[in-house]
Amino acid sequence: MSRSLSYMATSENPAKGRRVTAHDPVLAAYRTAGRASAAAAVVTSPESGETSERDRQAAAFFDVDNTLMRGASLFHFAAGLARKRFFTAAQITRFARAQAKFVLSGSEDFEDMASATESALSFVNGRNVSELIDLGQEIFTDALTDKLIPGTLALAQGHLDSGQRVWLVTATPVELATIISSHLGLTGALGTVAEVVDGTYTGRLVGAPLHGMAKAEAVRALAEREGLDLARCAAYSDSANDIPMLSIVGRPIAVNPDPALRAHARDNDWPIRDFRRRAQMRRAVPAVTAGASVAAALATGYAIGRLARR
Repeated sequence: MSRSLSYMATSENPAKGRRVTAHDPVLAAYRTAGRASAAAAVVTSPESGETSERDRQAAAFFDVDNTLMRGASLFHFAAGLARKRFFTAAQITRFARAQAKFVLSGSEDFEDMASATESALSFVNGRNVSELIDLGQEIFTDALTDKLIPGTLALAQGHLDSGQRVWLVTATPVELATIISSHLGLTGALGTVAEVVDGTYTGRLVGAPLHGMAKAEAVRALAEREGLDLARCAAYSDSANDIPMLSIVGRPIAVNPDPALRAHARDNDWPIRDFRRRAQMRRAVPAVTAGASVAAALATGYAIGRLARR
């Protein structure tokens, strides 16, 4: 059994305390999602320089939200799409309610995960992929560049300068994750894969969102495809949800970590890099309760709804 699957087959989710087994339906969906993400990943920034100067067996994997970019990238894209009238206020409300139920019930509950996913995909059902990509390009330029975290970008650039490839790993749809990667000059991106038929979204996912253990499976699948030695790779994240991904590489680094990941990193002697100011840390890492998470999800839907009506 591979290192990633052996971890997933017997581990507990650090964020939710839910134990998974090798035959768990959530694990099966995560495997499918990870493999689909690796299959969909394309190189967005061709390597330059002499082949002998490239490190072919080492790479770095970066989470996006609050690791490379302040806030949730999907929210930033959704807000931009709302301003461009890509979806309606009613669709946003349904999405926010489903997300609230998803957060309250626990992100490893398969039925609630599926419900939240279906709601998230409802606004792209029947829409053209190229339309979303074109709008996403505009939104990145208009609204996302000022949310990038310079310290993390410097870490990514360091890997590129040493001849290593750099991949983003995020639950954001792969089309949008690829836009971020391309604009930053990174190698490519692993993201959530939505089913597409004849260039149009069907409203269904391939597997599950690229979250938690699915990220570890995506990294493993990409490593097999690209001939990477995971023991020589690095991974960066802010969230305890990404401990499975961090655990399968030789150099895991916690960046702007939440309390659970900070504790885990200290217990395992993982490096910690924090690019937040002390005041920002107090605002960004509150003691999150289920009620607060629900309120945040509903507030997000309300805020995007207001943007859509402007």
